[in-house]
Amino acid sequence: MPHPESTPASPVDAGHIVELERALARVAYLLTRVRRHEQALTQCGVQMDRASVPLMRLLADSPEPLRLGELATRLDVEAPHVSRQIQRLERAGYIERVPDPADRRAQRVSPTVEGRRAVDAVRDVLRGWMREALSDWTSEDLKALAVLNHRMVDAFLDHAEVTGDDGATARDRPRR
Repeated sequence: MPHPESTPASPVDAGHIVELERALARVAYLLTRVRRHEQALTQCGVQMDRASVPLMRLLADSPEPLRLGELATRLDVEAPHVSRQIQRLERAGYIERVPDPADRRAQRVSPTVEGRRAVDAVRDVLRGWMREALSDWTSEDLKALAVLNHRMVDAFLDHAEVTGDDGATARDRPRR
């Protein structure tokens, strides 16, 4: 869906799409490197495996506790994977189970105070690295990059909803 402040080029330039895909692959690689993850956790003093970080971020950003099935859907992973992660995070003191007010047989999970501290510490380290790496960028460039990235992710999610290959829905994410 085009934004009023811009009009999309028509048709989409295949060369630009190729370059965008390459750039996104490079970003994904940089963000998921095991060594970088271990450095971040060491720097902030948090003991957490790499797969738990997105789950903890999702829980920390949620205004209410979530069911395990909802977590699996939003993370686009299998429910047993989430169950194992939740057990590890619970043992580590990062999350707690709470009763589901809509169904007394079910439970939801939310981060503990320590879990929120851990997420904040990881985010602080990663944001510090970004600040350092992008220190010579202008505020206007950083704002434009953030706006365009949010717009791109929203477009990807809108397309995924149409094609049915994503668990997130429009209500799951803020519009930018």
